[in-house]
Amino acid sequence: MRARRLRALLAGILAAAVLAGTAGCAQSVDPIERLGKKAAQRVRRSYGPHEGAYRHWGLTAPLAPAPRPARPLPRHAGPEQELPEVLDRVPTRDKVVFLTYDEGAERDPRFVEMVRDLRLPISVFLPDTAVGPVYARLARLRAAGATIQNRTPDHAGLRGRPYAEQRAQICAGRDRLRSRLGRRPVLLRPPYGRYDRTTLRAAADCGIKALILWRPAHAYGRSTALHPGDILRPHEPGRPLTSLTTETTRVLRRLQASGFTVARLEDYL
Repeated sequence: MRARRLRALLAGILAAAVLAGTAGCAQSVDPIERLGKKAAQRVRRSYGPHEGAYRHWGLTAPLAPAPRPARPLPRHAGPEQELPEVLDRVPTRDKVVFLTYDEGAERDPRFVEMVRDLRLPISVFLPDTAVGPVYARLARLRAAGATIQNRTPDHAGLRGRPYAEQRAQICAGRDRLRSRLGRRPVLLRPPYGRYDRTTLRAAADCGIKALILWRPAHAYGRSTALHPGDILRPHEPGRPLTSLTTETTRVLRRLQASGFTVARLEDYL
């Protein structure tokens, strides 16, 4: 039954392409789009993420599935063991990297569609304000497969601020996200990547497991090589933004060319 439906849709694609060519109309780069938006969506849903949707998003091959991660490495014993780890790379030998995003990812409907179609195991660090009036956008992103983690509400730098202020910032974001998501975020991205020992103490008291920094994705493929466990942020603030989908496609192409795939950060921590 499914095979017959796919054959019928593909026959429609070919027919539409012929009609467009004979009519002298400009043709879309993606032949599926010639059927129109709704028909194109039906075709992509029928294909599934490993049967053709990757082509729609500019990839030449499906993303390889991530391996099952080994058990997390034991932490070092000692007086610092109760403080959260600070990571821009996860210790692993698997050829995987982790894609992380900040506020704005939930506002781009095409990016949400991309995450869903490719089943991208991404982590998104959002302030508690994201669960307010725009919660429907956040819900769609989460339903697409993204994991939502914590960022401070006002995006003010934490380093150098008193303990009470830092704790209030971190815990407020955690509590409001928990009230909407039903689970407490255990990862924190400090604004601008800046933190101090007081940040670590406050984060620990708010139940944070790790502070997640990042490596700039735009540098890879030039003078910098990928390493297993790298935590990437496809878009860097201050750099011109084309679109999240375009920048993510660029990163995915680079990591595929290097024999890497994308894994879920939370599975490795």
